[in-house]
Amino acid sequence: MASSTLVPISSISLRSSPSHRLSIPLFKPFPLLHSPVSVLSISSSSSSSILSATRAKSSDTDTTFFDNVNPDEDIAFDPPEVPEGFVPPPSFDEGPMETEEEIAAAYEEIYGPAYSGVSVLGNDIYVMDSKVKKAGGFGSKAKKEKPRDGFDERVVQVRRVTKVVKGGKQLHFRAIVVVGDKQGQVGVGVGKAKEVIAAVQKSAVNARRNIVTVPMTKYLTFPHRSEGDYGAAKVMLRPASPGTGVIAGGAVRIVLEMAGVENALGKQLGSNNALNNARATVVAVQKMKQFRDVAQERGIPMEELWK
Repeated sequence: MASSTLVPISSISLRSSPSHRLSIPLFKPFPLLHSPVSVLSISSSSSSSILSATRAKSSDTDTTFFDNVNPDEDIAFDPPEVPEGFVPPPSFDEGPMETEEEIAAAYEEIYGPAYSGVSVLGNDIYVMDSKVKKAGGFGSKAKKEKPRDGFDERVVQVRRVTKVVKGGKQLHFRAIVVVGDKQGQVGVGVGKAKEVIAAVQKSAVNARRNIVTVPMTKYLTFPHRSEGDYGAAKVMLRPASPGTGVIAGGAVRIVLEMAGVENALGKQLGSNNALNNARATVVAVQKMKQFRDVAQERGIPMEELWK
């Protein structure tokens, strides 16, 4: 019976009798490339293409150079001749030594102007070059210079404050700064930051935004009594005769000194909070008026105020 079923290549089972079977090997293992005929797995066309590619690769390789070379023989080194007029370059150590100006100029050309404030190439040392400009990041912020506007700064208090969040507590610093020109201009400011220096800078900026004018007489004292309160803090201010000085304590004294008051009496009544007392002092100062302003409001000469 003819059958199209594939049988194993290695052997064919012949049924000689119903009782036993005889296994006869037909083919032995052979290299795939040397077989003239491929059975079942590789066709004749594919085998011929592989053989032709192998022969082409072997024929392209040129090995005639190695036919007359003995690997064990010592070959003498025969360098080419030096051309006429050739001058060898000088050695690194034989050249002239560079001066300090040349070294500084090369360094400045690569990294920009030095931080010492000396420019060899004539560059502007106050303009940061792009090559040395630092990228942003933690601790990369440059320190800000104080504005030269004639106002002095005095730090009243620096406290650590915490903010409770989901992940724990955040620590910050709160600074209270009083600025003044000691000529009747004074301001109180407050600022918070993660660092003390940044907090002082922010509070100084805030104080400059809250400048008030303090009325004073020719004896550098107040024109009259005044009281001011801010929150639970209450401050009482009194004028004093020349030579008395500023008799006050805490934030009240700092505010009066920065305003330029030299003879005055002050007292804190109530809370001891430095920020509230400083702001209460500013409130009390704003209630004061000069004699000429009162006379102008009343429409009378200033001499008639004491009649």
